[in-house]
Amino acid sequence: MTGRIKAAYMLAPMVMDLADAGIPIKIVALGHRSGAVVMVRNDFAGDNFGNLKGKRVAIPSRFAVDYLFVRKLMKKYGVTEKDIELVEMNPPDMPAALYAKSVDAYATGEPFGAVAQKAGYARPLHMTRDAWPNYICCVLTVRDELIKSDRAQVQRLVDYVLSAGRWLDAAAQNRLHAIRVAARPAFFNQDPEILRFVMENPADRVTYGDLKLVRAEFDELVQLSLEAGTLKRAVAYEKYVDESFARNSKPAKISLPQ
Repeated sequence: MTGRIKAAYMLAPMVMDLADAGIPIKIVALGHRSGAVVMVRNDFAGDNFGNLKGKRVAIPSRFAVDYLFVRKLMKKYGVTEKDIELVEMNPPDMPAALYAKSVDAYATGEPFGAVAQKAGYARPLHMTRDAWPNYICCVLTVRDELIKSDRAQVQRLVDYVLSAGRWLDAAAQNRLHAIRVAARPAFFNQDPEILRFVMENPADRVTYGDLKLVRAEFDELVQLSLEAGTLKRAVAYEKYVDESFARNSKPAKISLPQ
């Protein structure tokens, strides 16, 4: 907000809200597709969100698209806000909370669903790959002053982001190579075996090959955010999105350190 950082990955509804408040930022590319789950313990007898009535469900925050995912599932399975208790919780704390039975389920982005699943005490109840195939969450966001002062730099950034996404989905060995780099303390500082589990179980649990901006998908997010109360009013697409960089993108060579 202060302008100290010129580009960042942010939650899409938060970008909409900030842009509506006058913060000069634009979404220029997606970060990924799918990648959110609702996790329950293995001993949970239900097979859909409707069976969570009377239960405690953790979400990251009201601005998280995972919360909107929960609301879509609530609507589909006839669950009202009075039927469940929603609690906000940091995603890294969710697996332990589920194990300790402090919550009955949690909705989050990966790898925090895979942590509990790989440990053997939890399973996915719903995955966005099945329940919301065009799910989008993290988006590459750039301040307007950088767009105005150095369009070429922003274009290079988008070129590499889109090319890296295609490269990731092109071959399993590319994903393994990326895991070795991303797991390092200088980056995400995650257990590489957890990241590998996310990338392989199943292979389309999170996808990166199609990071184009689709207006209808953002319109759906706006509508869901209005219904959830995280947006006070509809935000014009052009106010928070700049499609020009994705439209003009050219392939970039992806080369990662060993």
